[in-house]
Amino acid sequence: MIDNSVEGLTARYGERWRWLAVATVVLGTMATVLSATVVNVALHDIMMEFGIRQGQVHWLATGFIAAMTTTMLASAWLLDRFGVRLTLGAAMAVFTVISLVGGFAESPEQLIAARIGQGAMAGLMQPMGMYLVFRIFPADRRGQAMGIYGMGVILAPALGPVLGGFLVDQFNWRYVMFAPAPVTLLGVWMAWRFLPLPRSRPAPYPFDLPGLLLLGATVAVTLDTLTRMQAWPGQELRILMQWALALGLLFAFVFRERTAKHPLVNLLLLRQPVFLFATLGAMALGLALFGSTYLIPLFVQTTLGFSATEAGLLMLPAGVVLGIVFPLSGRLADKRSARSLVLFGIGVFALSAVLFALTGQYAGFGWLALWAVLGRIGIGFMLPALSTGALNPLPKEQLGAGSSTINFARQLGGALGVNVVALTIEFGEHQGSVPTAAAFEAAWWLVAVFVALAAVPVWKMRV
Repeated sequence: MIDNSVEGLTARYGERWRWLAVATVVLGTMATVLSATVVNVALHDIMMEFGIRQGQVHWLATGFIAAMTTTMLASAWLLDRFGVRLTLGAAMAVFTVISLVGGFAESPEQLIAARIGQGAMAGLMQPMGMYLVFRIFPADRRGQAMGIYGMGVILAPALGPVLGGFLVDQFNWRYVMFAPAPVTLLGVWMAWRFLPLPRSRPAPYPFDLPGLLLLGATVAVTLDTLTRMQAWPGQELRILMQWALALGLLFAFVFRERTAKHPLVNLLLLRQPVFLFATLGAMALGLALFGSTYLIPLFVQTTLGFSATEAGLLMLPAGVVLGIVFPLSGRLADKRSARSLVLFGIGVFALSAVLFALTGQYAGFGWLALWAVLGRIGIGFMLPALSTGALNPLPKEQLGAGSSTINFARQLGGALGVNVVALTIEFGEHQGSVPTAAAFEAAWWLVAVFVALAAVPVWKMRV
């Protein structure tokens, strides 16, 4: 029988077992981000096959992110109860099955349901990497490890559109659902081999199911209301009632978390100024990452007539550059102020969004690729610094809750960002049922403003 204690792994692999463990969680992260991004270049073909508008097809992105946002907060309890090895391995196995089932969807509703299922499992996998890095590496090596781990976060968005474009053009859109399955299957095997068993576990405590249900209902009602706003005339009363319901659910969730003995979200963490400001910055990062990843392929295919493969190739240089920047920014995060690195990243990304807004319809392929590269450089400086700035001050017993909260904030920013971007495009100018360049320009200005506003809380981080 394999000895997966820390001592057993060290005896078998030496100190390199830590990097093998990081490689394992990188696979899980790559699968989740690959799934979140690979479908974007297939949206145009899915719209054509099922005869649906952008206002409905965006649920393939939004539903995935919303489900991931909700379930990732359950990861802290699962880590305490079962450990990272069993939790990550089981989540990747279920994710594989759902991906295969989704590839055979017969209707947009079935496809959206599969995407929501993928997102739910992805939410359990996403915080594992950050949690593992902060548990097995000393404080002075965490930035470096986060930089290496972050390459998985980055390589997937870089490879996802390219892989998706190739699969759509050479086969059909269904293969983008199948694409992550080999990655997660390999991840299941690696989790069994390389992930450590916990040295000790906290005393069993009940899972905050009411908190999870209230949070899921809040996110679902909020996103559904934003979607209904795309067809505002005749639905004014219903939309206002749904906003009131979403607000009521949010208050009920906060009350539950403040009074529960073992809450889903440790709101006490948000009383720490640095963690609070980093959480707000993480929301902006999510909006930047997922909003731009949704916008770029849809814009160039819908407005500029690019093929799916060309749209994917446009994103490739940005992903390669980000893969180079990430380890460098991770090392800087161990030595420099987290605030300065994040502010630099915000500035560079905001510049990228402004350039897309001003020149998108006039710029050629090379210039568009350069604007995408600038945006990814900005993101590369933001993520490691936000993670280390938020989690380094926390004691070990709070790392699980802290990492899941930071990941939750990033995904919530992504879910809201994609939905608001889709709403802006839908309200924008259309020719027939197709949005024009002006509609995408307005969306880029919106992204630029939201990300720039994040500089205010980040400036107050003081780390």
